[in-house]
Amino acid sequence: MIAEAANTAEVLIDCQSVWKVFGDKSAAAMRSISERGLGKREILQEFGCVVGVSNATLEVRRGEIFCIMGLSGSGKSTLIRLINKLITPSGGKILVKGKDIAALSQTHLRQMRAKNIGMVFQNVALLPHRTVLENAAFGLEVQGVPKAERLETARQALEKVGLADWLERYPNELSGGMQQRVGLARALASDPEIILMDEPFSALDPLIRRQLQDEFRGLTKELGKSAVFITHDLDEAIRIGDRIAIMKDGAIIQTGTAEEIILNPADDYVAEFVAGISRLHLIKARSVMRSTAEFQNAAPDLDLRSLAHTSPNADIDELITLTMQSEHDAIAVVDNGQVIGVVTPRSLLMGVKGTGGSGLAAA
Repeated sequence: MIAEAANTAEVLIDCQSVWKVFGDKSAAAMRSISERGLGKREILQEFGCVVGVSNATLEVRRGEIFCIMGLSGSGKSTLIRLINKLITPSGGKILVKGKDIAALSQTHLRQMRAKNIGMVFQNVALLPHRTVLENAAFGLEVQGVPKAERLETARQALEKVGLADWLERYPNELSGGMQQRVGLARALASDPEIILMDEPFSALDPLIRRQLQDEFRGLTKELGKSAVFITHDLDEAIRIGDRIAIMKDGAIIQTGTAEEIILNPADDYVAEFVAGISRLHLIKARSVMRSTAEFQNAAPDLDLRSLAHTSPNADIDELITLTMQSEHDAIAVVDNGQVIGVVTPRSLLMGVKGTGGSGLAAA
C-alpha cells in the first residue's frame, strides 16, 4: 500500500507548529498567542493582524504526493510559500531535508531552491519573447548552466510532459494546459526532489484538468519525486494525493488518506466537506470487512473456502460486482493466502454510506 510505504520513507519536509501572522504588530501578536492563547479573531481585533497559518504540523515523505486543500482564505497557499521561504514564518520550524530553512543564508537558500525544490504556480509566468524550449531552460540559465547543456536538459523535460513537438513555439501559441506543461517541465529540468504545486490546474477546463491530474501523478511517481499539491477541490486532492491535509482558518483540521478522512472525519466541517464524495473507488475491502471470528459466529455452518475471494485493496465497486455474482451473501478477503475477513452485504452498504470505520469494521 502507498500510505504504508510512505510511513517508512525519509521525511523530506517537516513542518513543526508553524505560524504565520501578517501585520505590523505580528511579533506582539505572536507573544499574545503564546502567552494568552488568543485566537484568530482576537488577534485581528486587538492587533489588526491576520493569522494566515495557525500551528500547522505535517510531514511529507520521499515519493509521496501530499495534497493540502481548503477553501479560499484557509491558509493553504500561505503554507506552501512558507515551505520554500518565499515568506518567513512567524513561529515554529520548517525542515527541508533536515535543514531549518529559516536558518539558511541567502546563498544556501538559493541553492536549496535551485537544486531541491521546484515550484509551479497557477500562473506559470512564461516569458512571451522566449520559445517553449527557452522557457523550460530558464531556471537552469539562472543557475549558470551552459547553454547547450541546459537546452538539452529542457528538451528532455519537455519530452516527458508531451511537448517534444512544440520546442520552437511561443507561449501565445499554446493552450492553457500546454502552458502548465511548460511550467512543469521548467520545474523538472532542475531535477528537484520536491515539487511544490500551487493550484496549477484550477483555471483549466474540466476535461483538460483531469488529464493533467493523471499525467502529473503518473509522471511524479515514475520519476520518484515528492510533491506538495495545493487545491481547493477535494475531488482533485483525492485523484492526485497519497495523503491529504484539510485546512480551515489557517489550521490543519485533519490529515490522512482519502479513505481515512471519509470514514473517520475529524469534525462536522470535514464531514460536510466529504459528504458528496463517491465511495465506490475510495473505500477498500480492508475497511468494511468483518472479522472471520465474528462472521463465523453468525454463520457457523458456512465454509469460508466456499466464498468468492478478493484482496484487501478491492474497492466498493469491485465488491458490489462480486456480491452480485456470488451464490453466497459474503466475500472472503484474502491476504497472503489467508482469509483475514469477510465482506457482507450489510458491511458493504455501510462502506457505501461511508461509515465503515478502519480495520475490522463492526457490521
